[in-house]
Amino acid sequence: MKVTVFGIGYVGLVQAAVMAEVGHDVVCVDVDQNKVDKLKQGHIPIYEPGLTPLVKSNYEAGRVDFTTDAARGIAHGEVVFIAVGTPPDEDGSADLKYVLAVAKTIAEHMDSHKIIINKSTVPVGTADKVSAKVAETLESLGKNVTFDVVSNPEFLKEGAAVNDCMRPDRIIIGTESESAEKKLRELYSPFNRNHDKIIVMDIRSAELTKYAANCMLATKISFMNEMSNIAELMGADIENVRRGIGSDPRIGYQFIYPGCGYGGSCFPKDVQALVRSATGVGYSAKVLEAVEEVNYAQKEKLFEYIMRHFGGDVKGKTVAIWGLSFKPNTDDMREASSRVLMENLWKAGAKVKAYDPEAMEETQRIYGSRDDLDLVGTKESALNGADFLVICTEWQAFRAPDFELIKEKLSSPLIFDGRNLFEPNMMLEYGLHYYAIGRGLSVKGQ
Repeated sequence: MKVTVFGIGYVGLVQAAVMAEVGHDVVCVDVDQNKVDKLKQGHIPIYEPGLTPLVKSNYEAGRVDFTTDAARGIAHGEVVFIAVGTPPDEDGSADLKYVLAVAKTIAEHMDSHKIIINKSTVPVGTADKVSAKVAETLESLGKNVTFDVVSNPEFLKEGAAVNDCMRPDRIIIGTESESAEKKLRELYSPFNRNHDKIIVMDIRSAELTKYAANCMLATKISFMNEMSNIAELMGADIENVRRGIGSDPRIGYQFIYPGCGYGGSCFPKDVQALVRSATGVGYSAKVLEAVEEVNYAQKEKLFEYIMRHFGGDVKGKTVAIWGLSFKPNTDDMREASSRVLMENLWKAGAKVKAYDPEAMEETQRIYGSRDDLDLVGTKESALNGADFLVICTEWQAFRAPDFELIKEKLSSPLIFDGRNLFEPNMMLEYGLHYYAIGRGLSVKGQ
């Protein structure tokens, strides 16, 4: 099938590469000529496991191509994905200007029936706005061309996006058009062989499903972080509580790990957007407002531990930080907890020596060159000359470190662990002073 994807960001590039891998003929359109040129040269703009070889092999095989020529892309595709960004507006609502700009561009160049697929995460009612924009543009140009608009939200996890796209849990199709449904069933048939993963529903329900899914997961995280704060004050161990409630199949173990707050491009933005959308229809989403509030406070947790330990004074101290990305297996630092911590430390007069397996260039891009930031090449070198260690991201490379080396290199044998990677009793045996989330205020080694 001939497929066009507008937007070569995270969602669009993964979707395009996977579609090409199963045999579809894909053209990707983006306004950024530099990005298009780099992709053609094999330079992938994001880190995502498995994505680079997938893009390279399918580009070389001619199954996927990249262009800034919108007219070419629209002429090519019988189905056209809109996968551009929907950044938060000043009030937290999703900004649809890029989505509607693409809709207008499609209408300007289309001369045959198109199925226009909203892949971007968009508020309920966006398909209506896209349809109106396309219809209005066609009318202004005197064109008599038919089209369908379909909601087909993505459910990709950063760090596992390729696998999620190749082996989706579900494929949501929001449409009232039988012909569009038939065409999308054909499009997704390579991913739907073992059992039927396709769920067809009305467009508005499909749009809400995406937000509801992300907000539910964010709620679980904030709930566990709130429980960890309560456990800390009551002298309980949140890890025992986690195992106890996770064994209940109605709750399960996924997304009930306490930590220093969630980040990324989805959860913070989608919770805010749904809160604002609910407000727009006269409903106060109190649970989601609380989820956002708890997460905001949780990102301050590590700094609070540090300031409490040092009596409110860290001026002149050097802090080793392991992990800068918002989660493992990505270089994405959007809304990352590490950013809140570093910025607080700098305001307090401390210096940072940091290491992340993938997010070093992104950190450099965000913060530039600073006297109080030293980005180093290994987790061990981050310890050199540091007073204590803070862990912000649960990369696999951090799970079994040389604790004797940590103790030897740090001027204070002190770890603040924002992801609860280690057992407090083991830290005690190594003689390390260890702060973890919700596991008692700290354990102190000798």
